[in-house]
Amino acid sequence: MTDKHPCHQKELTKLNRIAGQVEGVKRMIEDNRYCPEILAQLKAVRSAVRTVEAQVLEAHLQHCVTDAFEGNDKAAAQEKINEIKDLFKRYDEA
Repeated sequence: MTDKHPCHQKELTKLNRIAGQVEGVKRMIEDNRYCPEILAQLKAVRSAVRTVEAQVLEAHLQHCVTDAFEGNDKAAAQEKINEIKDLFKRYDEA
């Protein structure tokens, strides 16, 4: 198993865009904009964050989890199973 993590550089561009969206929401609040307009922008931010979250999870599954199962280390494979179970528990709480 390799300890090398997948590259998430492409997510940085998306995260910078999200940060800009959040700043826009802050300006909307400062400008006392109409509530539904603010809510629409917040929904867009949430959607964008979920997209990045899904991409990071996919990379984890394709690289980290796959590497653990392709190796001969059963403990490492079990650790990845436990990680995935923990991730699903956290998603249920969100």
